[in-house]
Amino acid sequence: MSTVLPYNAIPFVEWPPDYQHHLAPLLAQAYQQYGPIFRATYLEQELVFLVGPEANRFVLVSNSHKFSNFIGWGTIFTTAKVFGRSILAMDGDEHTYYRKIMNQAFTISYMDRYVPLMNRIIRKRTQSWPAAGEVRLFKEARQMTFDIAAQALISLEEGDEIEYFRTLFVNLARLPMAATSQEDFDARLEVLHREMHALLLPKIEERRKQPTDDIFGMLVQARDEYGHVISDEQLIPQINILLLAGHESSTSLSTWLCYLLNQHPDYTQRVLQEQEAILGSRSEPTLEDIKRMKVLDHALSEAERLYPPLANGPRGVVEDFEFNGYHIPAGSKVFYSVISSHMMPSIFANPDTFDPDRFASPREEDKKCPYSLVGFGAGPHICPGMNFARVEIKAMLSHILRNYTLELVPGQEIYQFYRALSWPAKGIRMRVTERK
Repeated sequence: MSTVLPYNAIPFVEWPPDYQHHLAPLLAQAYQQYGPIFRATYLEQELVFLVGPEANRFVLVSNSHKFSNFIGWGTIFTTAKVFGRSILAMDGDEHTYYRKIMNQAFTISYMDRYVPLMNRIIRKRTQSWPAAGEVRLFKEARQMTFDIAAQALISLEEGDEIEYFRTLFVNLARLPMAATSQEDFDARLEVLHREMHALLLPKIEERRKQPTDDIFGMLVQARDEYGHVISDEQLIPQINILLLAGHESSTSLSTWLCYLLNQHPDYTQRVLQEQEAILGSRSEPTLEDIKRMKVLDHALSEAERLYPPLANGPRGVVEDFEFNGYHIPAGSKVFYSVISSHMMPSIFANPDTFDPDRFASPREEDKKCPYSLVGFGAGPHICPGMNFARVEIKAMLSHILRNYTLELVPGQEIYQFYRALSWPAKGIRMRVTERK
């Protein structure tokens, strides 16, 4: 009978102070040295890292009941405190209830009506690029994706209302790093929550009187098993997370995809040839067009693999479990490590290399090993807006590549920064000219 080793026997990895600037190679190195389980200090907390497809399956699917999203997002990160107890930070029946409501807004029938809105916002936001000459790609992508999420998902009005909400949202997202002390954090958070409530409560009341069929309207009109509506205090966190998840992942992924294609012009030519074959002389794609863009889709999957917006999924352990010969007790905190799984050479050949064809037939490296590509999660907690994000990003890249030529401004230090979500630390600057 095999011996199960105690928690304190799990290998402990020491990282340099700037580990958040180059976490991917550090995790890959730790996996090569210690295998699929090790400990490390992350944001001044000791965490257990679980790595690989079997670890992803264990946490996300087969033993998901032993892990708590609420504890993970509420104690490892401050997401639950800043944005409220949303579907992201829910467990069990509570999560299932809200997810069932939200899933309705991400069906194919709804996606079909989102695409014209996406196209309009993308066209409007990018039309000034050639005159500007140089753009900060991450900033521009954030503007587009926030506008799309705010208008498509909760029907905020274009203009001052969205700009005000955008400012509130950015201040909330940056608060954990901007606050100088716990007291400063709490004081700023109280002010921002007050402003957020002042904006959203009238919107909720309006939806109660005049129902709409967007996801905001669905949440407002929803009833629980006893026929009770969701309270205002319960609604606001769901709206917050719709906007957070509805634009942060798309912002980061679209920026990195644009950068990767810029660095690989031969593959970009293949994307452009596909665009020509699908769209011809038409200026904007339909949903059906976007679904046919396989060459672009494979590049997007490769961007997700190399630069996942969520590099590590936080969970609190609520029931003892064993993994790979070690005992992990309830009360521990763990990461299922997305970026580590994505960089495993046993699954992804030459994992440091940009190679979108790894996702094309007959290779299909991710399908040969289920739960190896988990940039959007898996199982009961898979991101409900995954298809929304992929359609949005493909619409963005389709428009940008067909209309503009981008050139990387030299002398930049370009790398991913890892925290609750991940993003290009110093942005990515591009020179833009109109494509003739």
